[in-house]
Amino acid sequence: MFAFLLFLLAADPQMLPKDQTAAGWIQLFDGASLFGWSPGPGTAWTATGGVLSAAKGSSGWLTTHAAFGDYRLRLEYRVARPDVESGVGLRMGREGGYVVRIQDTDPKFPTGSIAGRVKAKAPKPESGKWRALDVTVRGTRVTVRLDGRPVSNLKHFGPLHGPIGLQFVEGNPIEFRNIVLKPLDMACLFNGRDLAGWRVERGGNWSVREGVVHVEGGPGMLESERVWDDFILQIDVRTNPAKPGDHPNSGLFFRGDRGVFWSGYESQIRNEHEGDDPAKPVDFGTGGIYRSQPARRIVAKDGEWMTKTIAVQGRRISVWVDGFPVTSWEDARAEGLSVRDGKARLMRGTLSLQAHDPGTNLDFNNLCIAPLTRR
Repeated sequence: MFAFLLFLLAADPQMLPKDQTAAGWIQLFDGASLFGWSPGPGTAWTATGGVLSAAKGSSGWLTTHAAFGDYRLRLEYRVARPDVESGVGLRMGREGGYVVRIQDTDPKFPTGSIAGRVKAKAPKPESGKWRALDVTVRGTRVTVRLDGRPVSNLKHFGPLHGPIGLQFVEGNPIEFRNIVLKPLDMACLFNGRDLAGWRVERGGNWSVREGVVHVEGGPGMLESERVWDDFILQIDVRTNPAKPGDHPNSGLFFRGDRGVFWSGYESQIRNEHEGDDPAKPVDFGTGGIYRSQPARRIVAKDGEWMTKTIAVQGRRISVWVDGFPVTSWEDARAEGLSVRDGKARLMRGTLSLQAHDPGTNLDFNNLCIAPLTRR
């Protein structure tokens, strides 16, 4: 059992500890639903009590909507028999990917092996207890640890990114929990000293204070000089309300047109909800895709640092706020150049931070990105 188990607050969603979200960890499983996952045809995956399980139905995979490139993945699994067969898929897709095996009694590729490529030392057969897999996927290297012990190490030129998958083999009940991931090898776009690599468009008073980007006033935006299409991005944000009850409004735009005001997709920043119900965001809510998909829950608070993670591949956009998955949306519209004209923009574009209005007051830090290379 690894050190930072998720914890459950009464009447609140299952959340990661704040120090882990600040370090870049996100939940792939929210502890209560299949949000952000796609079950294969005929499979019967269920989510309850912090456990993701499959005990009946056809053989198949449960895969994440989001694709990931380089990362560290941690999870726990439990089997009722040592001969139960399952697996964890890495960088899955049309090019194949890799599968970390779960089956203690398999003489060819026992638990911890990378199927068809690297055989792990056969573990002592176990059942009825939670066991921990810790997998690092970085460039051409895949390493696997089982219960803290190194068991597999593969160097192979294969897929560069793809979804995570959990395998169910008919007749082999399997349980998973505490499925968390940390993106690796991200390049940070703020140098902590000045706004090099960015330019101010129209308005907003943009500056660097104590190593973080600060903005007051607006409307305006701070636009990147570089462009990206598919990527994993993380950023720390703090809204600074002028008085209790204020909810500063901002956003992060991506795939924008250089010099075109507030263009591209917008990941909203607004920590406001209707009444006492955080499941009813106002104005799409923090982590929602403005004008397209509201966040399913407001989990951040004004006046406190939050970490937002955005995964973009093709038409799919997934967003986490403080490690909690709030948005998974596929833009099914016809492809075009302008999101605001009702088109799906798939081509690369700039990033922009928004200064929404004269009352804007926000801080930004640790904006880091890792491209997902298209082949």
